Formats: sequence, C-alpha cells, structure tokens
Amino acid sequence: MQDTLKKRKYSNLAKSFHWGFVFLFIYGLIKQVQDIEQLEDPSLLRFEVLFASIFVLLLIARFIYMKSTQKTSLPENTPRLQKIAAKTVHYSMYFTLAAIPLSGMLIGLLFGIGLKDGFIIESVVTLHEILIDLIYILIGTHISAAIFHRIKRDGVWSSMVPFLRE
Repeated sequence: MQDTLKKRKYSNLAKSFHWGFVFLFIYGLIKQVQDIEQLEDPSLLRFEVLFASIFVLLLIARFIYMKSTQKTSLPENTPRLQKIAAKTVHYSMYFTLAAIPLSGMLIGLLFGIGLKDGFIIESVVTLHEILIDLIYILIGTHISAAIFHRIKRDGVWSSMVPFLRE
C-alpha cells in the first residue's frame, strides 16, 4: 500500500500551486472591494486589475502544469461516478476561479468608462456575486471530499495535504 501511495503523490510544485491558491484566494477575500464606489480611486482600480490579472495568469499556469504533469490520486478502483464528480468539481473550480477575477475586471472596465449604474453593470455585478457563491459551494464540496478520503484512508488526502498524514 505504501508504494501505491508514493506513486500517487503530487509534486512539490503541484502542492505549492494548490496551497498558494488557497492563500491567494483568502487574500482576495480579505482585500475585496466592498462597494463599487471604491473604484473611484484610480490606484485601487489599478491594483485590483493587476491582482486579478496575476491571479488568472497563475491559474492558467497551474492548470497547464497539472494537466500536463500530474495524474489523479484517486485509487484505480474508485467508482466511475465518483471519478466524474471529482473531475467536474475540479474543472468547475478552475472555471469559476478564472471567471471571478475576469468578471471583476469587466466591472472595473465598465466603471472606468462611466457605466457606473444601470442594467449592464448591475448584470455583471450579479454574475460576479453568483460566481462567488458558486466557488464557496465548490470549495465546500472539495473540502468535504478531501475529508471523506481522509476518513477512507485511501491516500488521496495525503497526496496533497501536508498535515494529519495517513
């Protein structure tokens, strides 16, 4: 069993990407714009666009790295439906994590060109808020699945989590 677990262990770079995004996401939540009127401050708007751009570029780099070098840590005997669910949650997280800063940049662009209220910007703000709600659901699902695998002791938890090792 130990040899099998070692074969399914993610690389240090994969773990760094994973946990780095946890911290980047938390930072993004802490420093988020509370009121769209804050975008009147050009330095804040520039910072938000820069942060969002870096976040998306790192997310793309992570996606490419993970797809091209890493394999799933799910055991081979994992039920097909569970494998599909895991893949769906992971791809949905990538999509949503990209869509949140992109929709935020669109809000900044619309605000910057003078569309500070009205249907268009309100629609984009609503989409942005829905995406944020969705990522919370996806993160909750992801964490729940990780805990499930920790309880199951099938090596999935230990392939990515550096504490409470199996």
